[in-house]
Amino acid sequence: MAILQGKNISLRALEPTDLDFLFSTENNELFWEVSSTQLPFSKYILKNYIENAHLDIYETKQYRFVICNANNTPVGLIDLFDFNPQHFRVGIGILILPEYQQQNYGSKSLELVIDYAFTYLNVHQIYANIASTNKKSIALFEKFNFAKVGEKKDWIFSNSTFKNELLYQLIK
Repeated sequence: MAILQGKNISLRALEPTDLDFLFSTENNELFWEVSSTQLPFSKYILKNYIENAHLDIYETKQYRFVICNANNTPVGLIDLFDFNPQHFRVGIGILILPEYQQQNYGSKSLELVIDYAFTYLNVHQIYANIASTNKKSIALFEKFNFAKVGEKKDWIFSNSTFKNELLYQLIK
């Protein structure tokens, strides 16, 4: 897949050299709540994942982009998932490493992927599931006119407490 390019940012495919980055990101317990992960991933599993990352989104129903800054340093990940060409929709999730937050990487990445999904995947809508406590993500998606269309009560159990999950949609 071609690189998606913006000002001081690029979104690219996973490369074999991303193994350590992916390993540290996927195994960081701070991120497990948003990914519904409960166990660490081995490098072997992640290496296999990277080796199959080239498969077509129409086959796998998902695609992960690595978000890179102007120096080509990975600063996060943005995923398209649950791609459904029959119903013209796709889910989106974004993770910016804490040390790179508040530097516009989330906004720039989301803008590029929204354009990509509507232009090249020909979707009618993009949706995001966001914990009601994740104020930064809510503000980011609302900035791009995603509308809150639902709330799942006590949907996420994390740190011994239940949290609501909000459903946001952007319809073309």
